[in-house]
Amino acid sequence: MSQSARALPRRIRQTALLAGACALLALAPAAARAEVPQAADAAAFADIKIGGEMSSFSLDNGLQVVVIPDTRAPVATHMIWYKVGAADEPDGMSGIAHFLEHLMFKGTPTNPNGAFSKRVAEIGGQENAFTSNDYTAYYQRVAKEHLAEMMALEADRMENLVLSDEVVLPERDVVLEERRQRVENDPSSMLGETLDAMLYVNHPYGTPVIGWPGEISALDREDAISFYDRFYTPNNAILIVAGDVTADEVRRLAQETYGKVARRAEPGERDRPRPQALPGAMEVSYADPRVNQPSLRKAWIVPSYTSGETRQAASLDLLAEILGGGSTSRLYRDLVIDKGIATSAGGWYQSSSLDDTRFMIYAVPADGTTLEDAGAAALDVLRNVAEAGVTDEELERAKKSLLSSALYAQDSQTSLARIFGVALTTGSTIDEVRDWPAEIAAVTAQDVQEAARTHLAAAPVTAYLRPSPAPAPATADAAAPAGSGEAAKQ
Repeated sequence: MSQSARALPRRIRQTALLAGACALLALAPAAARAEVPQAADAAAFADIKIGGEMSSFSLDNGLQVVVIPDTRAPVATHMIWYKVGAADEPDGMSGIAHFLEHLMFKGTPTNPNGAFSKRVAEIGGQENAFTSNDYTAYYQRVAKEHLAEMMALEADRMENLVLSDEVVLPERDVVLEERRQRVENDPSSMLGETLDAMLYVNHPYGTPVIGWPGEISALDREDAISFYDRFYTPNNAILIVAGDVTADEVRRLAQETYGKVARRAEPGERDRPRPQALPGAMEVSYADPRVNQPSLRKAWIVPSYTSGETRQAASLDLLAEILGGGSTSRLYRDLVIDKGIATSAGGWYQSSSLDDTRFMIYAVPADGTTLEDAGAAALDVLRNVAEAGVTDEELERAKKSLLSSALYAQDSQTSLARIFGVALTTGSTIDEVRDWPAEIAAVTAQDVQEAARTHLAAAPVTAYLRPSPAPAPATADAAAPAGSGEAAKQ
């Protein structure tokens, strides 16, 4: 269930949001809907703390626990996050983090293959799991009376996973088929892999989360167990419970379940090389007969909330909203409405990453407009922001858009838990998440202009997705081998 597949234009935005990749903090909710201010300006949001009356503590084995009370319904969302993802994989073993995510459902001695998922279904719950560059997470949403059982089951597979070739090898084929369906059968995703490889020079974010096919094919049981034993230890995990619970009852349940899991490894700091910038403009083009609509994207390496200063990241968040956040954005207004040279245009900032991250703009040209001309027009919009800045009206609208969406996202318990999970596994702190509204409210128009001027002045990596004519069917003569027709029939 990797989050690596992407498509333009709509799915590229949706995937990033759902993965917590694109707008972790832009989705951060408040504790209660009643607290959302009905104010004329974004400054009214500044005093709101994300997460309400939440709390956090650690068990003796190093497991961090976060509790986010939500008493609106007698349900609970239970998530366990591991601070390991595709960017932490050993060389030559791409895809092992995602592969292990699959294998974690294969059972333990007390809960054999499929028992965990069967139990979730029996009690009417929901479950899922996902892998990114920086984390792997598992979650269940159940009636609150089943929370203790979910914690016991998840703690069991944190410590007692059992794997054999009989379950590992068929699941490896499942992952390869998933890659074929989500990447190799999707021209946009194929182009995205190439773009990432060119963008993240000397950095593991350039390797697809799902892995390269040749390396996936070589993964085996020993690889999975080694990765599991190194990283799936309580001192490398974060438990997040959001729902109709109190901190005291979660503490008691966590100690009774996860507290019994031994601290069996010391993964250490995640020290990765910095992405390197190559001189000159880089372009990649991918053509495929399955492409119905050409598109382009331009990407830059920029600081994330973790790798840069908070004000820088907040400014980039707002820059992305002003440039590409919907039908009132600069890119959409200029390329689609005013000039009519594109049918869609926008952009996004992948704010939540442990290391430097990406800022991307995209466009789908209208009939009669080349990809190159649409790309040049998009860059002109960006240059105008860098040279002339943004208006106070634009900035205020972007702030209110981000902050309002953030506060109303509270309606989903899973969003609450996911926001803090993504933040904590990518190097941010609870206080930084809670203070995010104040950081956004404090950004000035000059900050946004400086972000455009400083971080997007370099030549981007450009990717073009083009249709190509389907190959003509071979004629009988063309298909025949050299020699006579009679020889070919024999």
